[in-house]
Amino acid sequence: MKYTTEVTIHLPREKVIELFDSTENIYKWQPGLLSFEHLSGEPGQEGCRSKMVYEGRKSDLLMTETITKRNFPDEFHGTYEARGVYNEIYNYFSEPEPGTTLWSTVSIFKFRGLMALMAPFMKQAFTHNTVLNMERFKVFAENEEYK
Repeated sequence: MKYTTEVTIHLPREKVIELFDSTENIYKWQPGLLSFEHLSGEPGQEGCRSKMVYEGRKSDLLMTETITKRNFPDEFHGTYEARGVYNEIYNYFSEPEPGTTLWSTVSIFKFRGLMALMAPFMKQAFTHNTVLNMERFKVFAENEEYK
């Protein structure tokens, strides 16, 4: 499954990147994130692996993040692995006009086991969740500017 999403943030790209590139800030815009733990590599750099634990409906969701490309301010890519799901996310940041950032993503999901059977019926839910997280970041970033 592959899809693209985008959101416009009314802040300069440099400020967006500063807020996006902070592991402390991730808790402020990703509700349900219980922990973010560095596993290996230089934190925040290409090759770095981290464990993320999210509160789930029935049980906690364990996800492993691997940073595959860090080329700020233009792009940041990573892979995210959880039980039955492998996700590649390509984040792109541009500044179409001064003081405005366009954040675009390309998400590619691969599924195993039961998730592979359910995936064709869940594309809308996955896309909605990505847009929701991007909108949460937008609200956080635009409000953080005034703190």
